[in-house]
Amino acid sequence: MSNKTPDEQTESKAAERWWVETTPKQRPKQNRPPGPAGSSFFTVAHDFEQDRARERLTDNNLKLLQQANPPEGGWGYVQLAETKFPARELERVKQLIALPAYARAAIIDSGRTIRVLATGTPVGERILDLTLGDSPSFDCWINGDWVREAVFEDAKSAVKAFRGFLAEYLSPEGIALGNEVSARA
Repeated sequence: MSNKTPDEQTESKAAERWWVETTPKQRPKQNRPPGPAGSSFFTVAHDFEQDRARERLTDNNLKLLQQANPPEGGWGYVQLAETKFPARELERVKQLIALPAYARAAIIDSGRTIRVLATGTPVGERILDLTLGDSPSFDCWINGDWVREAVFEDAKSAVKAFRGFLAEYLSPEGIALGNEVSARA
């Protein structure tokens, strides 16, 4: 019979197993004030400038639109990865969106994911961004301000909603209504 307590027996069994880590983890010491759990997240986000990040994103979208150089009522294309999104699927997306004459759009091909950046005239004043991939989403910027976001369960519902967003944000009627609402606010 062993003279060891149940806790001591468990410890010795664990020590015999090579895959069990028995040494306590040493965390690197950092110059941060003590705080509640989760404070390390705020250390990571320290000095993050959201306005600057937003400007970079809208600048990047504008640069991609300029690089694609889509004609009014037409499409442009920019490939960012070596692998390409299937051409047949790209054509299908274009057909489903049915780009109106007042809009121009660029497909940004990242291989497994595509983004559709749409704008009107003047280019970049209003940018609609539809991302089609594992988690389809929509974002809209007007004069560099982020005004809307939507997340979808699937690409089909995202594309359907995007057609409505094109009319809402880029059509002459939609722009006039948006300006009227802004003037009242």
